[in-house]
Amino acid sequence: MGEIDTVVVNGLELANELREDMAQQIRTIVEEGGRAPCLVVVLVGDDPASRSYIKGKQRACSRIGMDSREHLLPGDTSQSNLLSLIKDLNADEGVDGILVQLPLPDAIDPDVIAETIDPSKDVDALHPITAGRLLRGNADLISCTPLGVMAVLERCGVAIEGAHAVVIGRSNIVGKPVSILLQQANATVTLCHSRTRDLAAVCRQADILVPATGRPRMIKGDWIKPGAAVMDVGVSEVDGKLVGDVDFEAAKGVAKFITPSRRGIGPMTITMLLRNTLMAYQMRSGS
Repeated sequence: MGEIDTVVVNGLELANELREDMAQQIRTIVEEGGRAPCLVVVLVGDDPASRSYIKGKQRACSRIGMDSREHLLPGDTSQSNLLSLIKDLNADEGVDGILVQLPLPDAIDPDVIAETIDPSKDVDALHPITAGRLLRGNADLISCTPLGVMAVLERCGVAIEGAHAVVIGRSNIVGKPVSILLQQANATVTLCHSRTRDLAAVCRQADILVPATGRPRMIKGDWIKPGAAVMDVGVSEVDGKLVGDVDFEAAKGVAKFITPSRRGIGPMTITMLLRNTLMAYQMRSGS
């Protein structure tokens, strides 16, 4: 097979289309006398990357007419104080979505925090009830990055049913949920991790390849099956530049579709956070 004309997927373009649709829905809600959906983001400490992510989420909310609030807590905030805040947000009828930005300080158990958020406001989809609903196939709120991956595959017209999908990474945020979503779309899924033997050989079998490890350029061009759809979720900073898990230049000419480290899956993740918040509002309001 000769060199393939690789399509570099513009995730930002798709994200903007989906956001415009949500903006129209919110305009209709407000015009009919309702309030705008509300997302609350909680940040503990002052991690620069987390701060940047929150600003991006705030801008995205503002652009579609969604209300956004933030609680910036000092890095020495106790777990009990954070839990108290979450319980107040759970009880606040004006709040539809609650997102506690990760990572948290070592003194705070992220599992305890996730289990305290009201499942109906769990827009990051980390509560055990939310995760269980995904496993059963009846989840309304779904992990944002996996949902973004599925939307990109659909937009690209990738045939998922019957395809062999290889997911690299087994995190609760990306690897596990995206593997479940792919199974539910009737793909045959292999979930790989750091103990997988001959990872390169497994990757070469993938019609759909979803690396989510945060290990820069670990996926080489000759690991990719010609014509595969490569959804590169991992992002790392190398020499001041963002790079993905895939050696992007080596993958071009081999993959049929590939998402870049910038304007790839990232904008779709924020878009699906907005989608979850709007859906949480609709479920809670019965609209």
